Amino acid sequence: MNQIPAVARVFAFLSLLTVGGGMAAFPEMKILTVDVHKWLTFPQLIHLYSVGQMAPGPNMMMIVSIGQWAGGLLGALVTVLAFFGPTALLAFVIGRLWKRLEKWPWRTSIQQGLAPVSIGLLLAGCFTMARGAVTGLETATIAVGVLLVLLRYKINPALLVVGGWIVGIFSFMPK
Repeated sequence: MNQIPAVARVFAFLSLLTVGGGMAAFPEMKILTVDVHKWLTFPQLIHLYSVGQMAPGPNMMMIVSIGQWAGGLLGALVTVLAFFGPTALLAFVIGRLWKRLEKWPWRTSIQQGLAPVSIGLLLAGCFTMARGAVTGLETATIAVGVLLVLLRYKINPALLVVGGWIVGIFSFMPK
């Protein structure tokens, strides 16, 4: 129960880092949930994020599991409110303001400045996850293979997930 204020602070802060999507907040989520608060391990975080990517609906609903591990059912509820509430409110306010500032000369400059920030945050999240998920030659081969297939062909990523699952069964089967 004493983790509830920390859960609220952590996920309210993380919600503001999701410029460009949930992966943008991943590096800080790893630091706060794994390194600082020790609510879960890095492999558990990677697992939750991966499952969140495959599950229907918003992929960041995986945060509910972190909140539940940290503070039970109340922790799960607080996590959802803290993570989605500030961002929803900010998006609403900025959206209304942005429409009013349609002819403002700085508007284009702000948009052009935020796009690279979004990409940088996204790449930082990808590299953070790669450090935990790519643990050897087999996992590096799978990651590079998926990247090359996606860059070359128009293929449903779900097929690659199933393919990775099958390769994983045979590559990492307990001996």
